[in-house]
Parts: sequence; C-alpha cells; structure tokens
Amino acid sequence: MRCTLRRALLRPIVDENPIALQMLGVCSALAVTKTLSAALLMCAALTAVLVCSNVAVSALRRQIPSSIRLIVQITIIASLVIVADQLIQAYAYALGRQLSVFVALIVTNCIVLGRAEGFAMHHGVRESAIDGLGNGLGYSAVLALVATCRELLGEGTLLGARILPLAAEGGWYEPLVLMRSAPSAFFLIAFLIWRLRTWRRVQVEPGDGARDGARDGAAAGAARDAVRGSAP
Repeated sequence: MRCTLRRALLRPIVDENPIALQMLGVCSALAVTKTLSAALLMCAALTAVLVCSNVAVSALRRQIPSSIRLIVQITIIASLVIVADQLIQAYAYALGRQLSVFVALIVTNCIVLGRAEGFAMHHGVRESAIDGLGNGLGYSAVLALVATCRELLGEGTLLGARILPLAAEGGWYEPLVLMRSAPSAFFLIAFLIWRLRTWRRVQVEPGDGARDGARDGAAAGAARDAVRGSAP
C-alpha cells in the first residue's frame, strides 16, 4: 500500500506529467507564468482544488448516480474554485489581479475534471488525495520552471528581487523581450517536452511515418501470405 501511494504521488511529476506528457492545462501555463509569484499562487490554487475535489468525489462516488456524475463533479469543482478565488481576493489581491480570470477557469481545467472522473470515481479517499497532490505537484513543477525562466530572462528578477543588474541601470544584463510575451512559455514548454522525452525514451510516441510503415509492412506480409496460400 505504501509503495502504491508513493507511486501515485511521484508518477505525475515526471513519468506522467499532466502538462509535459498528457498536454493538459497548457492554457494557464502560457498565461500566468510571466512572474514566478503569480505562477506559484496559481499552482497553490489548482493543487488545493485538485486535492479537495478528488477527496469529495471519492467520498461520494457510491452515492452519485452514473447519469449525472459529470454534473456533480463540475458542481463540486466550481464550488471549490469559488472558495479559492475568494481567498485569493481577500489575502493576495494584487496577485489575484495578475491571474485575472484564470483562477475561475480552473473549473474547466482538464487536469481537475480528468482526475475526478478517471481516478477519484474508482479509488478510495486516501488514494484520490495522493493522486490529486501528485498531479498538482507535476503541474506546479512545470509552471514554476517556466515562470522562473521567463521572469529571470525577461525582467532580471525572481519573486520581485533583482538578480541580474540591468544595463539600463548601469549593469550588464539586457532583458529578452520575447520572455515577456506569452509565446515564450510555449517555446519553453516545447523545449521541456523535448528534453524530457530525450531523457525518458519510453514517453516518445511513434510517429505517423512509423505507424504508416508498420501498417504497410503488415499489409505486404498479408498479401504475400495470400499469394502463397493460393499457389498450387
């Protein structure tokens, strides 16, 4: 049991990362990673909603009719998102404004609904909580890495503290303007996916050419077998 829980916690960080492998939650990763502080707040909000929604759905899974399970799951997630948004507005108003509508859009985040439907509906409360935490950590790892690169290279700061002295202020660093725009996050995530799949070859999916080649080879083999079978 302990090994299974540990695997559920650690597997989404690298082996089954929701962004790098499953391509889920990419929209928020592009939009809220301009500064590390905003990204960390988004990570905390999504992880909290993910864990709590998994726990709630798992605890109620035997009482939820199959015909309305998605409606119930979305209602639970939306309620938790409202609570998270209100807490952010109360205790981190300035950062909440940077996140704009993306906290509210956690309701439509495929990671949250996917784990509720795909895991929490079929597992116990403890396993679902660990799964939610693991997927939240996997999501947070990618966002934190992308936000660190964007803020450091685009502004020369981390968490608002000056790290690289700007040339405009008598220093030596000239900020990369590209890192201040959302497309830079797309390039960074693409580079991360490439590096991860270079390191973990098991995550590489066969290309269309390989699939076509295998299909053509199978067809040719079947044709040869047919010819041999029909030969006198």
